[in-house]
Amino acid sequence: MTTMISEVYEAFRTAGVPDDQAHAAAEARSAESIATKGDVSNLERKLDALGGEVRLIKWLLALMVAAEVLPMLKIWFGH
Repeated sequence: MTTMISEVYEAFRTAGVPDDQAHAAAEARSAESIATKGDVSNLERKLDALGGEVRLIKWLLALMVAAEVLPMLKIWFGH
């Protein structure tokens, strides 16, 4: 079963496109703008992977800050 965006169909008909062509074009437009369960699942996997990379970057940034700040603190407050 295919779906159709009625607004797109009506716009094509108003522009003078024959009924069968307007119907086919509206169905094609609808099919390319609907996300499937597979699309959503794929996006979720990518977001999970991205979340892991962000956590890693946070840890590395914290390590770099500590490596820069600790020697300065030792110089300022060390004996």
